[in-house]
Amino acid sequence: MELRPQFEKAAEDVMKLSERPSNETLLALYALYKQSTDGDVSGKRPGLMDLKGRKKYDAWAEKKGMSKQAAMKEYVAVVNSLLT
Repeated sequence: MELRPQFEKAAEDVMKLSERPSNETLLALYALYKQSTDGDVSGKRPGLMDLKGRKKYDAWAEKKGMSKQAAMKEYVAVVNSLLT
């Protein structure tokens, strides 16, 4: 199976998980998804009062330089590990 359909299926499957993943896992999934779809982080880092936005921005920024393909592969792997 090609990577794009696997990625899209994983994105659907993650919404159907029976248990909510940890915040750390959710941040990792967010960062990998954004890197897969948008590439490197862009825009300004959210301000001090937006803690959630800062964490999401920082998680995505950690993936800077990772190719979209590599991010998709890692995203699929993380989702698959949550499904088992």
